[in-house]
Order: sequence, then structure tokens, then C-alpha cells
Amino acid sequence: MQKKHLLLAVLVTAVWGINFPVTRLGLADIDPLLLTALRFALAALPWVFIVERPRVAFRWVAAYGLIFGVAMWAMINQGIAWGVPPGTASLLIQLSAFFTLGWGVLLFGERVGRLQWLASGLAAAGLMGIVLCRPGDASTAGFALVIGSAVAWSIGNIIIKVSKVREIFAFVVWASLFPPIPLLLMTWLLHGSAPFTALPAQLNAMTLFSLAFQVYAATHFSYWGWNLLLREYPVSRVAPLSLLIPVFGIASSMVILGQKPSPSNWALIWVVLLALALGSGSAQAVWGRLRTHGRTLNDQIRGVHK
Repeated sequence: MQKKHLLLAVLVTAVWGINFPVTRLGLADIDPLLLTALRFALAALPWVFIVERPRVAFRWVAAYGLIFGVAMWAMINQGIAWGVPPGTASLLIQLSAFFTLGWGVLLFGERVGRLQWLASGLAAAGLMGIVLCRPGDASTAGFALVIGSAVAWSIGNIIIKVSKVREIFAFVVWASLFPPIPLLLMTWLLHGSAPFTALPAQLNAMTLFSLAFQVYAATHFSYWGWNLLLREYPVSRVAPLSLLIPVFGIASSMVILGQKPSPSNWALIWVVLLALALGSGSAQAVWGRLRTHGRTLNDQIRGVHK
């Protein structure tokens, strides 16, 4: 990978990681569902009048928008609002890789290797430990929502795979048209008019910065950069770089919010990171080469003995 592209990859994953504590800053005042609705409204408008619609069936755009906005990010924001530390949320969302693996087995008949089974077991163990060792202000429901958002992201990955979309940036912009109305309706049904009447007073400098970061840095810039990398390099080389997201998420949460994981949580975080690393495409490729070299060496030894 060229140095400029490697720098872009680090910058994109850093923005995505920092986005978690920055989102928490916005959630300090604004209702989680309303904040999510505002994010996607600003991500879509006025950009849909500038960016050409992606050349895929409109049903895929709508389905991805509802999954990405209503299912994934609304659940992440609500989970963080219910006490899940942003750094931990940035880690748990990466479990979507294993859920995507499961969809591949069920829908496309893909095979799961030994290393992937080991990685899945380690991830499950680390995840269970993190939930059991949750901080006092974090609810089990909050963790369930963040884990559910990882499932939603995996479904979004399947939608992208099936739709065969090439214009990822345009796809995200146009898909962002669909979450705001359902999210606004959900906000009204759950909380009435209170979040809306309180919104003007809540739009202070901090919440405006949080919204701007979510829209223009975490959505527009980062998806453009990630799409560029996916066009230039094989997915197996790009995808493992997402492991940097929780690293930046946890580090930035410590700096911005002063949230420091306990020693037991640090150990569990490293277990999950190890699981994600083992389950990545690069680890699978290395494992495959080692097995091939091992079989070749074994055949050579047998040939010598004969």
C-alpha cells in the first residue's frame, strides 16, 4: 500500500474511532433518536441534489438507509446514552465481522475455517466478560443495543454485497434520505414533543460541533476515503485496518471523556482485539500459506524417506 493511502487509512479509522466519544458529547443534551435523525438529514441534504444517484435498484438504497440509520446508528446512540462507554461501543461494533461471516455461511454457503472458529470463540468469551464487567451506569439493555447494531451493520454489508454497488459515497448520501422520518416519528411516539421543543436551546457550540463531525468527518469524508481504498486495493488488505477503529475509540474516550477501562476490562478488550485480528482476512491468508507450506514440507520429507 502506498504511503499516501496508508496515511488515508489511518486518518479514516482515527476519525471513525474519535466519532464515538464526539457523539457522546452531542448525546449530553439531545435525545439519541433525534440526534441520529439530524445526522442523517444533514448527511442527505442538500447533497442529494449534487451527487448523482448510485446506479443500483432503489430498494437497495432504501433498505441500506433504514438498516444503517434506524437499526445501526440509532441503536449505537441509544446504547451510549444508556451508559455504554463510547470506547467499548467502538470495539463491540467490530463484532459485525463475525456476524457477516455467519450470514456468508447461511446465505452463500461459505465455509468457516478453524482459525475463524477460534476467533469467534475468543470474541464471544471477551464479549461476555465485557457485559458482565460493565460499569455501574451502563445497562444490559445498552450493551444489547450496541451488539444489535453490530448485527445491523453485518446486514448492511450483505446489502452492499448483493446490490453490487460501486459508488459507495453516493450510496451513503442517498441512503441517508430514509432514516430521518422514521427516527423523528419514533422520537415523537416515545417522548412526545419535549425533545423537539427543547432542541433550539440544546443547539450549543458543543452539540453543533458533534453534529458537524458526525456528518462531514465520520460520514462524508470517511466513507469517501474508505471507498477509495477499496477501489485501489483488495478487500483482504483494507478490511483488517478497521481494527484501528476501537484503538482510536478507546484512546480518544480516555482523552475527551476521561473514561479509563479497568484492568479487567483492558484484558477483555485485548481478548476481543486478538479475536478480531485472528478472524481478519490477512490472518486467514497467512494461516492458509502456513498450511500449504506445511503440507509441501511434509510431502518432501515423505519423498526423502521413500
